[in-house]
Amino acid sequence: MNQLSASAMLSRAASLRRAAAAAFSTAAARPETGLYGFDVLRTAKGFRRFVDDAIERSDELVAYIGQLPPSAEIVRAMDEISNTVCSVIDSAELCRNTHPDKEFMDEADKASMRIYEHLQYLNTNTTLYNAILKAESEGVMLTEEARRAATTLRVDFEKGGIHLPKDKLEHVNHLNLEIAQLGRKFSENVMNKPGFVDIYPASRIPRNMQRHFKSIHSIKPWGDEEQRNQMDTTKQKGLRIVTDSGTLSTALRWVPDEEVYLVGNSEPRENITVLGKLINARDELAKTMGCKSYGDFAIRPNMAASVDVVMSFLKDLSGAVRHKAGEEFKRIQDFKRNVCNEKSAKLEPWDEDYFIGMMKSAVHNLDVSVVAAYFPLSQCLKGLNVLVESLFGATFHQIPMGDGESWHPDVMKLSLHHPDEGVLTLLSEGGDDCKTQITSFHSSKIMARLNHWDVETLFHEFGHALHSLLSRTEYQHFSGTRVALDVAETPSNLFEFYAWDYRVLRKFAVDETTGDPIPEKLVKALNASRNMFPATELQRQIFYSIMDLTLFGEQGSKPMDTISTVADLRRKHTSWKCVEGTHWHTRFTHLINYGAGYYSYLYARCFATTIWQEVCQGDPLSRSTGSALRDKFLKHGGAKDPSALLKDFVGDSIIINSGGGIIPDISSLCKEVGL
Repeated sequence: MNQLSASAMLSRAASLRRAAAAAFSTAAARPETGLYGFDVLRTAKGFRRFVDDAIERSDELVAYIGQLPPSAEIVRAMDEISNTVCSVIDSAELCRNTHPDKEFMDEADKASMRIYEHLQYLNTNTTLYNAILKAESEGVMLTEEARRAATTLRVDFEKGGIHLPKDKLEHVNHLNLEIAQLGRKFSENVMNKPGFVDIYPASRIPRNMQRHFKSIHSIKPWGDEEQRNQMDTTKQKGLRIVTDSGTLSTALRWVPDEEVYLVGNSEPRENITVLGKLINARDELAKTMGCKSYGDFAIRPNMAASVDVVMSFLKDLSGAVRHKAGEEFKRIQDFKRNVCNEKSAKLEPWDEDYFIGMMKSAVHNLDVSVVAAYFPLSQCLKGLNVLVESLFGATFHQIPMGDGESWHPDVMKLSLHHPDEGVLTLLSEGGDDCKTQITSFHSSKIMARLNHWDVETLFHEFGHALHSLLSRTEYQHFSGTRVALDVAETPSNLFEFYAWDYRVLRKFAVDETTGDPIPEKLVKALNASRNMFPATELQRQIFYSIMDLTLFGEQGSKPMDTISTVADLRRKHTSWKCVEGTHWHTRFTHLINYGAGYYSYLYARCFATTIWQEVCQGDPLSRSTGSALRDKFLKHGGAKDPSALLKDFVGDSIIINSGGGIIPDISSLCKEVGL
């Protein structure tokens, strides 16, 4: 998964709000139900009551737990507290990132901070901690999942510093709140301060791509003589490129413009300071908790166990890919020199997307509009049904949304039905909630057809959704994606493979005009294009991961200069130079959501590639493949030890013990990349 994902989600959310604002201006004053089906959210101010109710219920459960003898009921009641609080957190986060109504956004934002503060109180509640300690030590948990739940809850409490002296605990609480506020500020700056560049003339961008950008006009004199005599003028059409990550990437595919690149990678400047404060706060938190760095504090509960284990894995992988990535870089540079007829032309960072795109088009003759013709949104949604029906014997059925339940008129609510098991769960397409939502591509008014990289994203997010939809755990604390970070992205990475397999695509990818299925030749061309520069993309992901670990690794006596640090790492671990003055990492929101955890994408890619090659590739849509996926992996969520789960699913060779932690076997990934 690349940098575009998180930042693109932010920009997509902004455009989503603009597109839906008109629809909500005519909404009924008194809807029949509330947002997401919660009656309390009939109005924006309902978020206040939503938080009040959650606090009241969790306080009741705390008092109830305080009176219980050591028993499994303690874990069940704590799980209910978790579910109560998470319902508010998930709803508030989804609303503040996607809802078109500013009042709903503002109220959700306030609710999110209030419930987070209450969560800090719960995480440092000695009644709960002492109860779980006693229940765990007295061995009253009768099932493996209950025992694992008790241990996980205790570790979560201790990660919040509850075992520390009172003064240190108060300091940890203050730091956690500061970290949350800094993370929010970082993300808000990315969304609200993307920067822009005006391009003249508009013809510099291909006509079929101009619709992605805002048209602008400037008055230009006809020339010096006319300017002196008549001042005759004409309007020159241009395009304003708002340089958020998604738009920036699209623009640079069509025009290798230095100014566009510089502006897009130098905003938001405010985040240089925000990130510096975040690094310091996380480092202080880690040291207060007895760790040498925030990286070690964050990674300690994971399969990897330490920064040293992860960094060794990343550096070994970096070395393995270096030669092939260098060869790919030289091919791109030679291509530029040939196109520009300049034997000494240097390859610049703003050239990458442009010349790679040109090379792929030249070799494989791929036309984006021709490819998109086979992926109308309606057919792509049928593709999701193909997956669940073929693999699991289940089907999606669209069910009506209640008035007031949705945040956008194009959101669909689906039930996943199994002939033997009945309704498995509900899914809403149109959001990013970790339990029941998937990233959506909205109606024909906004996007009638998907580009193939959008189809891959859809399948990626659907992998996350399936992890939650098909999990069957005793405790919601382990449901679906609530797993060790090292494996959380494995299902999503696995289902990306399905988006590239002709046997899958031919089942739903149909030209809506002719009714013809996608030609096998076209799918082969897509795959060949994808495989032209695999080492370059892998090297980029390694660089991102090493950068993340370095920023949140051991700190020196002086504050870190993140700009020079990132520039040095880029030069060391990629073939591309860093442009002085740029600081693209200040819009890399994974530093907030995945601080010291971005490496997990590479772990997951290794796991997913092995699973694909060993389990799925032979017959990706067979019921036996689906049964293995569901019964040996997806249904367990976080209820089983992830290393044991992976070994039982695929075999012992999928993981390797290394330096007191666990790393993935990279042989399948190396095979895929051609190393």
